[in-house]
Amino acid sequence: MAIIKTEIRSGVYYDSAKLMSLQRSLAGLPGILDAGVVMGTDSNKELLEHIDLLSPEVQSAKPDDLVIVVKSEDDKAADEAMAQVDGLLAARKSDMDEAYMPRSLETAAQMLPDASWVIISVAGRYAAGVTREALRLGRHVHLFSDNVSVEDEIALKLEARERGLLVMGPDCGTAMIGGVGLAFANKIRLGPIGVVAAAGTGLQQVACRIHQLGSGMTYGIGTGGRDLSEKVGALTFLMALDALDRDPDTKVIVVTSKPPSPKVAEEVLKRARKAGKPVVVNFIARAITTLQEDNLYFATGLDDAARLAVELAKDPPKVDGDAGLKLERFKPEQKYFRGLFSGGTLAYEAQHILAGYVPRVWANAPINKEYKMANSMESQEHSIVDLGEDEFTVGRLHPMMDNELRIRRLYEEAKDPQVAVIMLDVVIGYGSHPDPASEIAPAIAKCIAEAKKDGRHLEVVCVVTGTDEDPQNFDSQVKQLVDAGAFVDGSNEVVVRYAGRILRGLAERGAPAEAVVGKAVDLATLKKPLQVINVGLESFAADMKAQETPVVHVDWKPPAGGKENLMAILERMKQRS
Repeated sequence: MAIIKTEIRSGVYYDSAKLMSLQRSLAGLPGILDAGVVMGTDSNKELLEHIDLLSPEVQSAKPDDLVIVVKSEDDKAADEAMAQVDGLLAARKSDMDEAYMPRSLETAAQMLPDASWVIISVAGRYAAGVTREALRLGRHVHLFSDNVSVEDEIALKLEARERGLLVMGPDCGTAMIGGVGLAFANKIRLGPIGVVAAAGTGLQQVACRIHQLGSGMTYGIGTGGRDLSEKVGALTFLMALDALDRDPDTKVIVVTSKPPSPKVAEEVLKRARKAGKPVVVNFIARAITTLQEDNLYFATGLDDAARLAVELAKDPPKVDGDAGLKLERFKPEQKYFRGLFSGGTLAYEAQHILAGYVPRVWANAPINKEYKMANSMESQEHSIVDLGEDEFTVGRLHPMMDNELRIRRLYEEAKDPQVAVIMLDVVIGYGSHPDPASEIAPAIAKCIAEAKKDGRHLEVVCVVTGTDEDPQNFDSQVKQLVDAGAFVDGSNEVVVRYAGRILRGLAERGAPAEAVVGKAVDLATLKKPLQVINVGLESFAADMKAQETPVVHVDWKPPAGGKENLMAILERMKQRS
C-alpha cells in the first residue's frame, strides 16, 4: 500500500523553476511513485488533491510555507527521499554564473544603472509589490507573473502612466524590444513593423510570420490578456500604440488581442485612426465589416495580419489624417448627412457603412427598422432617402430616368444650415437617363454657390455607376460632376467612407478636448540598447545572456518572510520615504 509523507518548511522561498526541479528529482528516486513541491496556496492544495497527494499537514499549510510531499511504496523509500531534499536543493546550480547576485531591486539598479526594464516572474501575491518598486526606480516592467488581482493591475498601470512607463502584464508571456526577446519569445530580425498585443502566443505567431515573410520588427509590446477588458480599459495598450505612432522607425503598426471588450476596442480604434501610419487590426472574434477604413486595415486572422503588415511596410501608403478633409470650412452647426439615392442597393450599403461613423442613420427603407423615417419627405439628422421606393414612383418615372424629384430634394437639403454633406448616386447604362450629369451637375454647382454666399461650405459627393462603353460615357459624367464641385468616385464604398470621415471629424471637432492623462512613454528608453534586471525565474536571465543582453539577476526573497501584514507595513514605509 502506498504511503504519503509530508514536510512543511516555513520562512523559505524558491522560485517555481527550482521547485519544479526538486519535484522532478524526488519523483525519480527509487521507490517514489509521485512527488509534489509547491508553496502552500489554496490553488496548489487543490492541485495536490487532484493528484492524490493531499494530507492533513498540507491542508494546514500557510501560503508562504514550502510544501514537500512524496508518495512511496514504503516508509523507507519516503524517509530516504526526504533526507535528500537539502542535498538536491544545494546541488542544483544556478542558471547564472555571477559571483554576486543582489538581494534587492535597488542594488541591482545601482549595478546596472542603464537598465530600462525589469522582468518580474515572482509568485503572484508578491508581484504587485515588486512592480511598484520597479516603477519607483523609473523602470518599465515586463510582468510575467500571473494571479495578480485586476485591482492591483489597474493601480499599477495608472501609476505607470503617471510616470510615463509601461507595465506589460500581468500574465504577459511575450515581448520583443529592439531585437531582444523577453520571456517566451522568438528571435525576430529588426525591421519596420511594431506590434501591440493583448495576446502572448498571438504576438509570437504574428512576429514569426513577419520574420518568415522576410520583414522584421521594431517592438513587440505585450500588455497582458486583461488589458482590453472594460475594467482595465486598455491602459497599457493605448500607451504602447501612442509610442509606436511616435516612433520614426516603425512604419506599420499591428494591433492584436484575444476577444476584447467591444467598448474598449472602439477606443483603441479611435486612437489608431489618428496614427500617422497604417495600422493593421486583428481583434479575435470581432466581426469584420470592411477590409480597409482610412488608415486601418482589418485582418481576418494572425497570419493575415502579418501578411498585410509586411506588404504595407514595403511601400507604406501616405496617411493624410483629417487634415486633408479641411474641416475648418464647415460652420459649427454643420454636422448632418443627407443621401438622395436612385439605387436601392447602393442606399442600403451606404446605411451599413455609415453605421461605423455616426450613431444612427434614418431612412425610408432602413436596414434597422428602428430607424425608419417618420416622414420620407422630411429628413431628420443623418438621413438616406431611396427615391426609387414605390412611394416616390407612383405616377412618375424611376429616378434613374427622371432627375426632377431628386433635384428638387437636393435644393431643399442644401438650404438646411445643419447639413454638411449631400450624396447622390448617378447610375448610367441602357434604360437610364441619356445624360443625367447634364441636369444634376448644374444643380450641384448652384447649391454649392448658394451655400458659399451664406458663409457655409457644402460638400456634395457622388458615386457614378457605369463604364466607359455606356451610351452616357462614364468619363463624361464624372467630368461634369467634378467641374460642378463634387467629390466623385466609381466606388460607392469610397464615396460613403469619405463622407463618413467628414462626419466623424465634425462630430469630434465639436466634442470637448480630451484631457491629457499621465505622461507619454519616453522613446529614448525604448531605443537605447536593452539592459535588464530580472526578478524571479533565473532562466529568463539566462535567456538574456544567451542574447548577449546585459542582465542582473536579483536573488529575491519575499520581504518580512512573506508575512502579509509585515509586508504591508514595509510597503507603506517605502511610499513615505
